[in-house]
Amino acid sequence: MGEISTSGYKDYVAGLLAGVSAVATGHPFDTVKVMLQKHNAEPHLVQYRNGLHCTARIFKTEGIKGFYRGATSSFAGMALEGSLFFGIYSQTKQYLQGGVQNGLPQPQVILPSAALSGAIISFVLGPTELIKCRMQIQGADSLVLMSSRYSSPLDCIAKTLKTEGVKGLFRGSVTTLLRESIGNATFLSVYEYTRYHMYSHIKPASSNYNDLIEMGIGVVTGGLGGVAFWAVAMPLDVAKTLIQTNPDKNCQRNPFMVLSSIYKRTGLKGCYTGLGPTLSRAFPANAATIVTWELASKMLGIRHD
Repeated sequence: MGEISTSGYKDYVAGLLAGVSAVATGHPFDTVKVMLQKHNAEPHLVQYRNGLHCTARIFKTEGIKGFYRGATSSFAGMALEGSLFFGIYSQTKQYLQGGVQNGLPQPQVILPSAALSGAIISFVLGPTELIKCRMQIQGADSLVLMSSRYSSPLDCIAKTLKTEGVKGLFRGSVTTLLRESIGNATFLSVYEYTRYHMYSHIKPASSNYNDLIEMGIGVVTGGLGGVAFWAVAMPLDVAKTLIQTNPDKNCQRNPFMVLSSIYKRTGLKGCYTGLGPTLSRAFPANAATIVTWELASKMLGIRHD
């Protein structure tokens, strides 16, 4: 593989477009995941048998718009997150490898670059996901009184600041940081290695190599990377949802204590609540993210190979 250009701001622009693409594709699946995590982890709430049951309930009671509760904050957060994530990852990787990619992907470059990017974006994701999750759990099956519900993301921010202060917006930030650092190190490792091996085998063997084949590689590598992310990070995501949506501002914030409590009550299955819709979302959403990032990078003249 050849030299990687120093692309500056273009990496951040490509990442921004990738983040928007991820929300447009994956938000409905995410709403189902959050509803499952909230309701099935707390016995006093309406219980869903599985992801399909939850999906049917949302559609029956609220229609399509029910799947996009909290999407406004998601679009804003993911646009900024995608920009920072891919920008920092690309720039850090270039710095660590001296601007040149030499053959097989290097774990000593990919892992710290991905973990650093994940840690930094967690400070953006923490507040935006808190708002998103609190909006998402206000479905028809919620036991939250109508008078206590949020009318919009701005209303959610205002009420959170009033009752919990600025630190309230960052509730669950440690859990978010752990999820993003560990999850993205896994995601980009799987993406980079799978991409390298697919290019190594397909490109030399294909006499009709074109943009469509390249997009196909992006779909497979991005989708597999997304599935790997959630296979590793799902328990931390369950803990994050419960920490961020607990009405008690003095609730337990240690994710490992929260997971221990869930495990004692419902076993390992409880720590993976919402895995079905999450994996259903992971492949298409991350495939769309990677394809958008690679296409945007190509249009902007950035080389990732």
